[in-house]
Amino acid sequence: MTEFEHVTVLLHEAVALLNIKPDGLYVDATLGGGGHTGEILKQLTSGTLYSFDQDDLAIRYNREQFADDIQAGKLVLIHQNFRTLTSALAERGVTQVDGIIYDLGVSSVQFDDGQRGFSYNYDADLDMRMDQRQNLTAKIIVNDWSFHELLRILSRYGEDRFPKQIARKIESHREAQPINTTFELVDIIKEAIPAPARRKGGHPAKRTFQALRIAVNDELGALEDSLTQAIALLAPSGRISAITFQSLEDRLVKQMFREKTSTPELPVGLPVLPGQFEADYTLLTRKPILPSEHEMTINHRSESAKLRGIERK
Repeated sequence: MTEFEHVTVLLHEAVALLNIKPDGLYVDATLGGGGHTGEILKQLTSGTLYSFDQDDLAIRYNREQFADDIQAGKLVLIHQNFRTLTSALAERGVTQVDGIIYDLGVSSVQFDDGQRGFSYNYDADLDMRMDQRQNLTAKIIVNDWSFHELLRILSRYGEDRFPKQIARKIESHREAQPINTTFELVDIIKEAIPAPARRKGGHPAKRTFQALRIAVNDELGALEDSLTQAIALLAPSGRISAITFQSLEDRLVKQMFREKTSTPELPVGLPVLPGQFEADYTLLTRKPILPSEHEMTINHRSESAKLRGIERK
């Protein structure tokens, strides 16, 4: 089995934000290599942790890594997308939890396994599925979706500077023959982007690959669904700790947390009882917690990470 050479970002900060109770019920919504799961388990005595992942490799790896905790009933692995949070927990008799942690984005293992098609640095089939049980792949999007659908996802999810040019170039190439591999797509993207722009701002395919990955896995839709459920699942004093790695995710988390912690604007002069219109949740992080200089030095993938938290009163 592939080893998870994954360095967990903001490991201690994210878990500390949960304020773990030894007998509490917790959820790791993004199991991955098991970094946060392992840290939470260290702090539990009679409590239980439910860890979700849609990637079969992550489930199989952690089933071996935490075999003793699973046997003891301390850890329950759930092979599902985190947008099924409420129903999956209800099936196991859980309707409230004391904390939920999110480590969003793609794990290092998914990026570094060239055959998964996530990376523009490896030549592989255009796949990009986090859950390999699903049918939609990047190859289907690139070859079958309309120009307008391609333009929409490149603009919205990639925040690309040249979405129209890239979408048109993809459209013209696939008319001649299907686009099957990551390197074929990289060449098309390079062809579409003006030469001066290719020489700055990182790899020219970075934003397009991000857009395709988000579309394949419906990452933002799943995150919004999951966070809505997570907020509702919190017991009093329960907390959510969420790490994001790109602006679209961070904006969504920030907005959802702000909405839940803001008091409504009331008409001037309206008589109000003390506490009548107070929000049910408190923001734990006015500004996001960022990785230390040391962490960014030893793990360059942590550079864009932002940690935010919210607590139910």
